[in-house]
Amino acid sequence: MIWTVELAAKLDDAPFPATREELIEWAERNGLPQRVLNNLYELEEIEEGEDVVYEGIEDIWPDYIQKEDFFHNEDDEGFNYDDV
Repeated sequence: MIWTVELAAKLDDAPFPATREELIEWAERNGLPQRVLNNLYELEEIEEGEDVVYEGIEDIWPDYIQKEDFFHNEDDEGFNYDDV
């Protein structure tokens, strides 16, 4: 499973908290790239009847870069978090 900032950012609007199956279903309905779906399919599976609930992208990819992680001053001309 390989996450990039671009792939992980596709989950910004995901319905967290959610289980693996809920995330996969949401990703399929919203037409997310196949690589995102592949990564979600690779998430840890638990015994049947037990679901891991992911509270956010950080539970899936702990190194995900948040807006708060940038040291740029958003008022600086030319800085746009959405370009990251």
